[in-house]
Amino acid sequence: MAPYLTKHQYDRVEGRLRRLYGDRAPQLMDRFRMLLGRYGVGMDAPPPVTRLWDENDAVLITYADNIRREGEAPLETLRKFAVERLKGAVKVVHLLPFYPWSSDDGFSVIDYRRVEPAYGNWADVERLGGDFGLMFDLVLNHCSRHSTWFREFVTGIAPSRFYFHTMDPNLDLSAVVRPRPWPLLTKTATRDGTAWVWTTFSEDQVDLNWQNPDVLFEFLDILFLYISKGCRTLRLDAVAFLWKVVGTSCIHLPETHEVVKLFRDVVDIVAPETLVLTETNVPHDENLSYFGEGDEAHMVYNFALPPLLLHALLRNDATALTGWARGLPALGPGQTFFNFTASHDGIGVRPLQGILPDKERDWLAGRVRERGGRVSMKANTDGSQSPYELNITYCDALRDLRDAELGMARFLCSQAVALAFKGVPAVYIHSLLGTPNDIAGMEATGHNRSINRKKWELDDLVAELSRPGSRMTRIHSKYTQWLRRRANHPAFHPDAGQEVLDFGPKFFAFTRRAPGRETIVCIHNFTPETQSVPMGELHPVFREPGTCRDILSATSPRTGPRRNLKLAPYHAYWLVARG
Repeated sequence: MAPYLTKHQYDRVEGRLRRLYGDRAPQLMDRFRMLLGRYGVGMDAPPPVTRLWDENDAVLITYADNIRREGEAPLETLRKFAVERLKGAVKVVHLLPFYPWSSDDGFSVIDYRRVEPAYGNWADVERLGGDFGLMFDLVLNHCSRHSTWFREFVTGIAPSRFYFHTMDPNLDLSAVVRPRPWPLLTKTATRDGTAWVWTTFSEDQVDLNWQNPDVLFEFLDILFLYISKGCRTLRLDAVAFLWKVVGTSCIHLPETHEVVKLFRDVVDIVAPETLVLTETNVPHDENLSYFGEGDEAHMVYNFALPPLLLHALLRNDATALTGWARGLPALGPGQTFFNFTASHDGIGVRPLQGILPDKERDWLAGRVRERGGRVSMKANTDGSQSPYELNITYCDALRDLRDAELGMARFLCSQAVALAFKGVPAVYIHSLLGTPNDIAGMEATGHNRSINRKKWELDDLVAELSRPGSRMTRIHSKYTQWLRRRANHPAFHPDAGQEVLDFGPKFFAFTRRAPGRETIVCIHNFTPETQSVPMGELHPVFREPGTCRDILSATSPRTGPRRNLKLAPYHAYWLVARG
């Protein structure tokens, strides 16, 4: 036994393996011990962790090739752009899958251990990691049918021939929760005859059989590789669907949670500074279950925030958002939310289940269609379909159809909320740039999600961001300014306290508090009219003159016993309480 692998750690990992694979656990534990040291990871006892996150953390979500320049690896182009324009604004870069792939813009992985040559190589990734922290995707549920694993399954070569689920197409699989409206099983010709393989997301994304421990050890090896290349946040993609048991919903099964906990245990042993983030676009309470008992994910996506925030701003009514935010549970040590409004995917609406009535979800879908967006559907167990996600840039989703200035103010208000809300903020590159809907890109690919996945040529992007007064120029400038002003405020530490305030439907407000150090009152006008609030109601100290400063505008609003704070349409304040 390696000297740093304590008996407690050994027993913990073996217990996970026993719950997953029964009597094979002792042999699998020997195999795990042999894995330690792979790629130089786990050779020595790691140093103690002094921090998981702080107020300086903000994450940029981007594809490796969102910004391109002829004759240069996109990963290097991205690095140079980020160093020049985003240093001090973001600290971590989430590189969406940069491995060889065949569909779904990277999420149908052909080879997990290589960098897609069109993007660059591992040296390019590591150079980016020298300037920013790195987040990688571990696409656990499925791989590409063009992968070596699947080709070896088709030709009957071990061990990959046992890496996939084959099912009798006559089985009753109606209880399975489906995120897509097309068939669950895909007919495949193999050396041994016709097989029907499980394909949750598409016929090109074939689900892996995690009941086979060889699959687990493939991914543990990949995990060690990613850590060796600088990965400090591990995003477990579509993890909720991982384990399959016929006759069940095949979502959130106990074994799935056990796998996540196992990854957490392994990370705690070999790289305790590395964070585990689960991606589960499901109803809110189900999403929270991936915190476990403090032994599962460090972070979960705050999936309810994007659609609730969009709904509240388009309705000009923060009632539902305020009620939801006030009901959020207190999280334990080492747990926090990953707050975002937009990502490479659409705006999921399943998290609204139990928070907003279906008619409000459908109303929201209608507003997205009005603004040039699309609505993707999911299959229900009764054979019907319902909205699954809204495909549109977040900026255009909040566009005012008659007043461009009002729409831009509304979008910036939404981003002010997400940046200040308790957790780690994550910013999608097209929100940071103010990119409009890419209708041409969507029509070219035939995929709804392409509307929010534009590929920019660097020269075109720089020209657009240099155009005085343009929407993109103003949004990018304001956004990066806010990110830099946010940094170093201890009240924005993910572990700092938060109290949601209720000033009625026109406002969304909360305080962030670092005891003994700083209190910040965040208030946002969710209406297209000017509103006012008595300063003393925001915080008692504001009853005295000269007691606050606004972080966002770098000004000091006048305070006093009879003073009101005026908020222009969709205006936001982050008021630091002095004294």
